[in-house]
Amino acid sequence: MLDDILVIDCHNHANYMGNNFKSTIENMDRYNIDKAWIMPCEIPMGEWCPDNANEVFGFTEKSKNIFENALEFVDKCPERFILGYCPDPRDPFAIDKLDAALHTYGIKYCGEWKFRSMLDNWDNIDLFRYCGEHNLPVVIHLDYPIFCHQKYPRRHWWYGGSIEAFERAIQLCPETTFIGHAPGFWANISGDFNFDEGGSYPKGKIAEGGKVSEMLRKYPNLYCDLSGNSGTNALSRDPEFAYKFVTEFQDRLLYARDMYHSNQLQEAISALNLPKDILRKIYSGNSLKLLGE
Repeated sequence: MLDDILVIDCHNHANYMGNNFKSTIENMDRYNIDKAWIMPCEIPMGEWCPDNANEVFGFTEKSKNIFENALEFVDKCPERFILGYCPDPRDPFAIDKLDAALHTYGIKYCGEWKFRSMLDNWDNIDLFRYCGEHNLPVVIHLDYPIFCHQKYPRRHWWYGGSIEAFERAIQLCPETTFIGHAPGFWANISGDFNFDEGGSYPKGKIAEGGKVSEMLRKYPNLYCDLSGNSGTNALSRDPEFAYKFVTEFQDRLLYARDMYHSNQLQEAISALNLPKDILRKIYSGNSLKLLGE
């Protein structure tokens, strides 16, 4: 199916889920992935959910800087990896760091934004507006406080606040391109989503009136990252709805994985029997458009 289609994975990380540079390349080759966005995830240690801090990135406070890990992948194989960066917006030097990454290393996007902070916090808005001024799309990880099973030492773990906080950030930054991602984003594809009841990965038929579709129609600067279990769940829980959704928003959906252990998203996309022109957009065309390539 993908033999004559360029495939760009728009969400992955360096030294992630037990992989190193060699195994990452091997994994990309296995699944016919030509290029990958390789993004640092610079969450402060105190904001990492204990469920996945070590098992996913395998790092401690003494480990190598996560930006350096991503940069190392790009230096070794610039034809396969596309570099991004997102500093903690609450750092008073955040915009200086992002500016240095842009002008020194030529980053192509800001990502992954994943912080225990409301998305419309003014520190975030300042960073997002800088990104709009410099044509850096921003990859947003949104999680309600339902994500981790292991809660200690915090009562709950969350990133971004809510879909409403995300919408307010988009409204405040009309010149910035946002890319929505993660369980808190994709659960809102259904109009009946209630995060107190539905969990991170709700099942069953999708009800019309979901915030994701509403926001895509309202804000042309919003795109979608299909990565992780959440993106696959959104496409597979209601295939009839998914076909209509993908057809309507074909120009703003990005193939992305955020995982190495399966080929589930390609399988979910294949099951929809989409026209080839739509597949080309999802697998690489929209990424190339966003990055001006």
